[in-house]
Amino acid sequence: MSAADYDMLVIGGGIQGVGVAQAGAAAGYRVLLLEKQAIASATSSRSSKLIHGGLRYLESAQFGLVKKALRERAILLRIAPELIKPVAFHIPVYKNSSRKSWQIRLGLSVYALLGGLKPLTRFKCLSRAQWQYKDGLNTQGLHAIYQYWDAQTDDAALTRAVMHSAIELGVELACPAEAISAVYADNFYQVRYRDRSGEKQVSCYALVNASGPWVNQVLEKLAPRAPRLEIDLVQGAHLLLDAPAPSGIYYVEAPADKRAVFVMPWQGKTLIGTTETRFEGEPNTVSPTGDEVRYLQSVYAYYFPKRPAEIIDAFAGVRVLAKAEGSFFDRPRDTVLHMNSPALLSLYGGKLTGYRATAGQVISMLRPLLPRRVVKADTEKLVLSDTAVEYGKYS
Repeated sequence: MSAADYDMLVIGGGIQGVGVAQAGAAAGYRVLLLEKQAIASATSSRSSKLIHGGLRYLESAQFGLVKKALRERAILLRIAPELIKPVAFHIPVYKNSSRKSWQIRLGLSVYALLGGLKPLTRFKCLSRAQWQYKDGLNTQGLHAIYQYWDAQTDDAALTRAVMHSAIELGVELACPAEAISAVYADNFYQVRYRDRSGEKQVSCYALVNASGPWVNQVLEKLAPRAPRLEIDLVQGAHLLLDAPAPSGIYYVEAPADKRAVFVMPWQGKTLIGTTETRFEGEPNTVSPTGDEVRYLQSVYAYYFPKRPAEIIDAFAGVRVLAKAEGSFFDRPRDTVLHMNSPALLSLYGGKLTGYRATAGQVISMLRPLLPRRVVKADTEKLVLSDTAVEYGKYS
C-alpha cells in the first residue's frame, strides 16, 4: 500500500465528525479533521441538549435504537461527569392526552427493561400531593404525572471536549478550513482544502463525510462522482424564555398536533423545543420561523398558564432525515452509514447520545482499507473534561 499523508480524513466538526476522529486516533490511525467554521458551530450547538434513550421511539418499534442509546447514556454519564448530569423527566397525563396512563406506564416499563433495570431506569407515578410543587404546571384535567430519568448536557461543550480528547490522541485539526475537492486514484484520495494560509493538498486512504446538513453538497466536490442518498433537511427550533428554570424536564404533548415537546431548565431559565419544519436553503441561514415561535409559545402557555414569560433567545438547527413517506416526527432516527465508494463513507443524520457508538461502527467499516496500527485507547474509557478551548471562530 502506497504511503499517504493520513490514514483517514474527516470532513465536519460536529459531534459525529469529532467522534469519528477521536475513535480513529484511539485505534491508532493518523487522522486529519477539516471544519469550515468552528467546532460545534452548527447543529451540534443547537440541539435539545439531551443525552437520552429516546423514549418516544418505542412507539415506532425502534427498540434497537433505544437499547443502544440507553447503553451509550450510561457510558457517557460515566466518562463525562463534568458535562452530563442525570435529570428527572416528568410526563403529565391529562384527560385529553393521546397517550393514556397505562400506555405511559407500559412504555416506561419497556424503557427500564431495555436499560437493564439499572437505578437510572426506574420510574414512578407522583402522588397528587406532589403536583402542587411542579413549577406551576396546569392541573386542570390532570390524571397523573410520571417521573423517570435521563440526562442533559451542554451539546457544544461536549463536542469541544471530544475534539480536545481527539487532539490529545494525535488528531490534527484544520479549522477554519474548507474542502475544495477530492480525487480518488491509486488507492487513496488526494484532498485539496483551503485554510487561513491558502490552499493545501494532502492524501488519505479513507475519507469520512460527516458534514451534517452539507453532506450531499460535499459529495458534489468529489471525483469520481459518488452516489448519494436522498434526504430531507428538517429544522428544529427552540425558545429560551425568561422564566425560572423548572425543577426538571417536562415531556409534554403539543395540544395542536400531539407531538412531543420538552420544557427544560437551561442556564437558570426555561428552554422549550423542538419543532420539525422542512428546511430549504443554505443551512447557515437557518432561524426559527414565526409559526415555530408561536407554536412553542402556545405549548408553554397551555402547560404553564400561571408563568407567562418573554423570549430571551431563539435558535434553530438543521437535521438530516432519510427521505421517506409520512411525517418527520415518525421517521427513523438512527444514523445511516453509507459507503459511497470503496474509500468514502458518509454519515446521514445521527443523535447526540449515540455519537460514540456510531464512530465505532465507522472505524469497523473502514478498518479493511487502512494500514495496521497499534491501538492507543478505548473511547469507552476515555474521560471527557469540560474545556474552555474553542476551535475556530463562530460566525
